[in-house]
Amino acid sequence: MKNNPPSNFALYLFFIFIIPSSSSSSSDFAAARSALLSLRSAVGGRTLLWNTSLPTPCSWSGVQCKNDVVVGLRLPGYSLSGELTSAIFKNLTSLRTLSLRFNKLSGDFPPDLSACSELRSLNLQGNRFSGEIPDSLSLLNKLVRLSLANNNLTGKIPESLSKLKRLKTLYLEDNHLTGFLPELKLQLDLFNVSNNRLSGSIPVSLSSMPESAFLGNKLCGKPLQICPGIAAGTGVLTGGHKKKKRGLSGGAIAGIVIGAVVAFAIILMIIVFVCGKKRSRQTNAVDNSLISKQSGVEIPGVKPIGVTENPGSGNAYSVSAAAAAVMASNRNSKAEESNGVGASKKLVFFGDGIGGKMFDLEDLLRASAEVLGKGTFGTAYKAVLEIGTVVAVKRLKDVTISESEFKEKMETVGAMEHENLVPLRAYYYSRDEKLLVYDYMPMGSLSAFLHGNKGAGRTPLNWQMRSAIALGVARGITYLHSQGPDISHGNVKSSNILLTKSHEARVSDFGLVHLVGPSSALSRASGYRAPEVTDPQRVSQKADVYSFGVLLLELLTGKAPSHTLLNDEGVDLPRWVQSIVKEDWSSEVFDLELLRDQHAEEEMVQLLQLAVDCVAQHPDSRPSMHEVTYRIRELWGSTSSLNDLGDESSMQRLLYLPFIM
Repeated sequence: MKNNPPSNFALYLFFIFIIPSSSSSSSDFAAARSALLSLRSAVGGRTLLWNTSLPTPCSWSGVQCKNDVVVGLRLPGYSLSGELTSAIFKNLTSLRTLSLRFNKLSGDFPPDLSACSELRSLNLQGNRFSGEIPDSLSLLNKLVRLSLANNNLTGKIPESLSKLKRLKTLYLEDNHLTGFLPELKLQLDLFNVSNNRLSGSIPVSLSSMPESAFLGNKLCGKPLQICPGIAAGTGVLTGGHKKKKRGLSGGAIAGIVIGAVVAFAIILMIIVFVCGKKRSRQTNAVDNSLISKQSGVEIPGVKPIGVTENPGSGNAYSVSAAAAAVMASNRNSKAEESNGVGASKKLVFFGDGIGGKMFDLEDLLRASAEVLGKGTFGTAYKAVLEIGTVVAVKRLKDVTISESEFKEKMETVGAMEHENLVPLRAYYYSRDEKLLVYDYMPMGSLSAFLHGNKGAGRTPLNWQMRSAIALGVARGITYLHSQGPDISHGNVKSSNILLTKSHEARVSDFGLVHLVGPSSALSRASGYRAPEVTDPQRVSQKADVYSFGVLLLELLTGKAPSHTLLNDEGVDLPRWVQSIVKEDWSSEVFDLELLRDQHAEEEMVQLLQLAVDCVAQHPDSRPSMHEVTYRIRELWGSTSSLNDLGDESSMQRLLYLPFIM
């Protein structure tokens, strides 16, 4: 009998608390489900393939739940069109993230969005919303990130946005907003109002933002040009600028006259100097042309007399000029040899040559060729030999080491053999020319694939291809690091990742950073270099890990680190991604081409986290490349999309071969 009261009391608590809680949860789900179905019926375009037979919407594409509550709705790039009705967001009050970016939604700003009081991130960029920005946005006092860029919004920017004390990102560019910029007393990290119709002076609270944040308006003041006579934020003339202009003093006039005379004298001296140099160049050109005509060999930069350049063969002409320089250098070397100076110069091969075939320097110089591009260490050419072999030739520039050192380093590079490296097949050294011969990679660089032409006929890099490329690059760099604690690549970037016909990754340009002078090494593409690197010729393995992390971010976002990123805000790629991840907007960083595969989002987020780990500011906080490769292999081992690659055998090799080969 003594146990009955507690038992009854527990039963009482169950009916009082548990059952109503369960009922409330079911009610919330029903309301959220109804709201999402209202959204689907209100918009056109791409069909939202939601399985409505399921009791809850948590498994629907783009819907995110936490503790059985809908907290996120991400439908970027779905080609959704139409207007959002007022029956949607009032039943999604627990939303923390809403992303409808890059769709075709129109009409006024969603009227009941202010009911989503838990909203942290709101991205409606790239739609066709019109009308004014409502004051009701100020009710979303937990908002951290707001992007309404690239719409048709009109009217003024409401001063009530100052109430959003947690706001860190505000994008309003590419709209039709008018009036003055309000004094937004917020701690903003990212801000942009470019390409609107704003006027007046820039408020002090926004003066620390970059110039690009204000371009395309009629704005003035820091960081743009000074706007004299305009009171900050008002557009009203101040009294201090209404004074009558006075004439120049005699001293000022004399100073102007003296300055003009000095400037004229300097200009005259420059003209005389330039004309003298031009006459000298013309004389040299005539002499070189005569030599070229007599010898049948082109001098670099000089077109032989009597030869008409083919407009369609500019690349071939550039190569023949380069070949002429090498041939001239070779003749000089033979002259030195005949005088007992130096040794005979020829191509030095590694292994069995290219495809079991070897050739000499003369064969290489007679090859038809085209320029592939100019990089950090020199110009690369595609050369087709008369025997049918196709090779890639890199003509090095600014080599600062001796011949013995050059040969020693080339022997080290030539000994590197791994299926994810572009092998060095041969090299040539003379006093004036240094050439490297590689296998030719027909698909070009990863950089060209990511940032080149995205028009019709382009093969998009989907998730399976990008993650396979990431694994291939990781394996190649891991192999390099395994050759010794002091061996690193030193110049990891997307333009140094070449692709085979089956889109397998090959790492190129390894071992070259020590050949050139510091000034050339410093010219490496910005955005990839680790913050601790001060000497570009001394790059640690952990600095390679940082560069690889940036490469991963480039693969995932589709953005080039060499550009000022995120609407020209001047923020580098790692900082931009880290700010978004911190705001729980991880899915917003992904390239739209990746978002077509909704089932791979979890793997994308995992690879994103690995990239963030790699770009840690302190080197000791970064994983090793061996660990990076292991984590990517584990990620691939958990996916079931091998067949989507189109070449399963290639992926199997990446997965199951050992790290070091």
